[in-house]
Amino acid sequence: MNKKELKSALAAILREPVQTDVPMLKHTTWQIGGRADNMAYPADEEELSALLKFLTAENMPWMVIGNGSNILVGDKGIRGVVIRLGENFSFTEWREQSVTAGAGKMLPALALEAAERGLVGLEFAAGIPGSLGGAVRMNAGAYGSAIGEFVTKIEVMEYSGQKCVLEASDMTFSYRVSSLFDMDVVVCRVSLALDTGSREYSMGEMQRLLHLRGLNQPLEFPSCGSVFRNPPNDHAGRLIELANLRGLQIGGAAVSKKHGNFIINLGGARAKDVKDLIEEVQQRVYDYSGIRLEPEVRMVGEFA
Repeated sequence: MNKKELKSALAAILREPVQTDVPMLKHTTWQIGGRADNMAYPADEEELSALLKFLTAENMPWMVIGNGSNILVGDKGIRGVVIRLGENFSFTEWREQSVTAGAGKMLPALALEAAERGLVGLEFAAGIPGSLGGAVRMNAGAYGSAIGEFVTKIEVMEYSGQKCVLEASDMTFSYRVSSLFDMDVVVCRVSLALDTGSREYSMGEMQRLLHLRGLNQPLEFPSCGSVFRNPPNDHAGRLIELANLRGLQIGGAAVSKKHGNFIINLGGARAKDVKDLIEEVQQRVYDYSGIRLEPEVRMVGEFA
């Protein structure tokens, strides 16, 4: 199927026109990456279902992204179709101490809504620049808390286009991973249970944690957040700093001088720069400590 035929076929499924040759650097927090062949924006779960059925039938490669906060896109871009779950999947439905939110809902916005209602638990998420679907998939967390602690139910779409519901008892969450990684599903909406507290406490706690982030993280540069998982009973940033790697630079990518577990885009960094730097950090930390750091960032697309 050529580009013209694909665009016509997708126009029959989706209300919003498919974009072609999309620069992925505009859709990732690292601001790095080649072009995606196509980017589709399903308006609702029905369109998402129809799209998945079509792509599966055509045996066409595809992937789903939210805010692009935990991916490194190769310099040669992404073949097939990138499905962007954005504003159309950003709803929230509040009911007493629980909320059901779309997979595209940004975590800081969700944390703020909870705080405004006097509900506590999500303060840690105020500074995480990711969407709820991706956050649940990788059990994103900070400051001793993680999103999986609050999940009661997840509504997902199987790759076949069939919708199903996963109860909390159907899933497992651990450090930076969930059982969703082993399932061929797309997260559509997530239900969370929170605790009653006070607006003043939650707002104050979010401000405190945001202040800490500003002090300890290089927020002035594009990044993906933490690059490596913390090894058992240790911290990746500590090991990187002990190996004297702060400031290590390849091309336009550098290990932050402020926080060892951040690789920042100094301007014009390529995916190859970041990938090479990740591998160099892994090797030097291993040579120093005997510990091999594992990336938590996903590398997608084609690399040079």
